[in-house]
Amino acid sequence: MKKALLVLSDGMVFEGESFGADGETKGEVVFNTSMTGYQEIITDPSYKGQIVTMTYTQMGNYGVNEEDNESAGGPKVEGFVARECLDYSSNWRSISSLNGYLEKCGVVAIQGIDTRALTRHIRNFGARMGIISTEDLSPESLYKKIKTHPGIGGVDLVRYVTTDKQYKWTEKVWRWEDSSSAGIQNSEFGKGVPLKKVVVYDFGVKFNILRSLADAGFDITVVPAETPAEAVLEMDPDGIVLSNGPGDPVAVVYGIENTRKLLGRKPVFGICLGHQILGLALGGRT
Repeated sequence: MKKALLVLSDGMVFEGESFGADGETKGEVVFNTSMTGYQEIITDPSYKGQIVTMTYTQMGNYGVNEEDNESAGGPKVEGFVARECLDYSSNWRSISSLNGYLEKCGVVAIQGIDTRALTRHIRNFGARMGIISTEDLSPESLYKKIKTHPGIGGVDLVRYVTTDKQYKWTEKVWRWEDSSSAGIQNSEFGKGVPLKKVVVYDFGVKFNILRSLADAGFDITVVPAETPAEAVLEMDPDGIVLSNGPGDPVAVVYGIENTRKLLGRKPVFGICLGHQILGLALGGRT
């Protein structure tokens, strides 16, 4: 295994082993406590600009498949940190190892470090900018590279993950073929009732949010993040969803301004970043 280093902007150094792609990457170091779902996390647009640390001990044990991505275009994380990455997988849906997937997609990752210590450090002192490298193995050199990094505050990361064109979404939540016990979701509920129209502002929307909206019986139109409020009102939707997304909501000025124009005209619902944008549009602060 190739040696790798993770250095934080406050001088904390972690030595481990490389997996995924070789190289060097910078991002805001955060943690996620999920025991499963690493593929969904890696492809979640909300993590653009961030290096994600998984607190659970083993990653990669069920591999990677073609269906579980939460966005188009592959990984959105800047880097990935794990206690241990298994280079073999045991799952009938798997088409690749996690290591092979990250390597193919150019994501630099590190394993073999004390992720508990890293998580406690982040919890106690807040998220820090960090740098992972398999090329420069000097802690002093890496610290110099990252300590002056301005961070992702005030940066509009939504522009990097939003769709570039409007589209319709119809795919629902997946079901096993034998789903006789699925309850109301597999019933005649809502049959024959005209679908309510919803416009989703894509600030970095996850596919499963769109599937869940479709499953609830909505006619869904997804629009780019900078779509003018006037254009959305012309569609005459029954409601508007402001999606999740990455980075600092204050930097998404166009989203805040459009939301202000929509308030009082149509029902507006926000998720994660979208909820923060809604709060800013109403005069709140983050």
